[in-house]
Amino acid sequence: MNATIPTKKTEKLLIANRGEIAVRIIHACRDLGIQSVALYANDDMDSLHVELADEAWGLAGDRATETYLNIAAIIEVAKKSKATMLHPGYGFLSERADFAQAVIDAGLKWVGPSPASIEKLGDKIEARKIAASVGAPLVQGTQEPLQSADEAVAFAQQYGLPMAIKAAFGGGGRGLKVAWQLEEVAELFASAVREAESAFGRGECFVEQYLDRPRHLEAQVIADQHGNTVVLGTRDCSLQRRNQKLIEEAPAPFLSEALQAEILTSAKNICQAAGYVGAGTVEYLLSQDGKLSFLEVNTRLQVEHPVTEQTTGIDLVVEQIRVAMGLELSIKDTPVALGHAIEFRINAEDPSRGFIPGFGHISLFEAPSGLGVRLDTGVRTGALVSRHFDSLMAKLIITGPTREVAIARAQRALKQFKIEGVASVLDFHRAVLQEPDFVEDFKVHTRWIENDFKADLSPAKRSIAQQHAPLVMSFIEIDGKLHRMGLPADLFAHAAVQSDASGQAKAQTAAHSASAQPQHLLAPMNGVISAWKVATGDQVEKGQVVAIMEAMKMEVQVLAQQSGQIQILSELHSSCDADQVIAEIQ
Repeated sequence: MNATIPTKKTEKLLIANRGEIAVRIIHACRDLGIQSVALYANDDMDSLHVELADEAWGLAGDRATETYLNIAAIIEVAKKSKATMLHPGYGFLSERADFAQAVIDAGLKWVGPSPASIEKLGDKIEARKIAASVGAPLVQGTQEPLQSADEAVAFAQQYGLPMAIKAAFGGGGRGLKVAWQLEEVAELFASAVREAESAFGRGECFVEQYLDRPRHLEAQVIADQHGNTVVLGTRDCSLQRRNQKLIEEAPAPFLSEALQAEILTSAKNICQAAGYVGAGTVEYLLSQDGKLSFLEVNTRLQVEHPVTEQTTGIDLVVEQIRVAMGLELSIKDTPVALGHAIEFRINAEDPSRGFIPGFGHISLFEAPSGLGVRLDTGVRTGALVSRHFDSLMAKLIITGPTREVAIARAQRALKQFKIEGVASVLDFHRAVLQEPDFVEDFKVHTRWIENDFKADLSPAKRSIAQQHAPLVMSFIEIDGKLHRMGLPADLFAHAAVQSDASGQAKAQTAAHSASAQPQHLLAPMNGVISAWKVATGDQVEKGQVVAIMEAMKMEVQVLAQQSGQIQILSELHSSCDADQVIAEIQ
């Protein structure tokens, strides 16, 4: 339980984020009596976080680069709204030292670690050096970013495979590639650089030995400005797809006392050596033979922070705000875990098709309830899951006195959970809770989904077209507050047809799988074609990679559905809908 929190009613906190984490921060502000200010991109105008905040200011634009990554625009809103504090949430600008400095320079309290700490620990190579200086466990890796793919090949030849190629200034699984064969190292290095440049604006990458089938473990740290550093406990985040987490739990189960002690001690030592202040996470990999290795430090609040909150009674967002206000931590020692908690990320993705994102409007969002159930959500029925942003809709957090009870409650809650209109990972979560590898023996690891998960899941239904309402809801912003305005639908009867630059009308259409022919190559997801690997007229083989698509700054390969001669129909860098015909193979 957080201690009594003295606050100033004059504080006003700007949230430089969206979705469920923005809602989560708004709740903490309400608990503290602090006014909250939301930001929104065009697609987020009718979002839950916009409705709940005391104020909401628009960032004109659709994409992250125009909105939630636009430092100048965010600082401008901070000044106009007279905000006194800024919380970056996770993702977007949360681990950008230049953003933290810009916030401080604008006279606001930055809810996060210092720019120097972000710079130091955000550089994964520098973080490895700090970890080594305090005796933390480490695998073999390069000391500086590599200058070319040839250097990556040389490392593989010297230390062996598998080998991880990592963005030096990244996180969240983006810019991370694992090479299993020597001949794929060069291409994977190039791919990691592209992803890093797209996601973080910097393409530097380093390499290190990759522990095959490891567990992913974490230590949640919180530190104040008075020299107090506390490790709140451990988490297991081993269930991942494409190196991004799907299920997390606390405390990390099936660990020896010696391993737990090594994690807690080394995490505290690393953060103290870096002069860390605020909430942060020290991450580790644990090999099948029990070898522990430091991975990285995330200098922000983690998506999975609720499981630590549930098992410690500590509100981490409130603690972050307390620290930013110069107050001491409300807890000084590692607490004894209160039961067990498991978090299920509820993403708009189709597990049956390789977890491809599925965007659109949610026609039904019916959440579970009952003892031990917590839901952190940024959506509701009717909400838009935008193609421009991450696919995370909500987080289902289940708590019980034991892991066994938490699993039983999770099975009950997931059975109740209903989402329609967009793809979701609900069926995957239900299936995992029937797997002995997770429920009983705990044989899961970071590649378990790709290598060992065999459940046959049904393809998700496509977005359901919504009926026209008699009124079309529009919005007007007045002094940072959105107001709804209903207008007769007839006014928009002819708005579905848009005019191009020459004044000629054109309908917005896309071919769907229902009318697709065998020769049609379909886009596997909503996204942008970032590369064509072939040219019109080339002969391709079934299963060959012919294009690369990008969504949420992640690259997905497009494979030829049959052998033959290809004719490209969609231009490079064009946006495509899922199941749109992008090429023909005759």
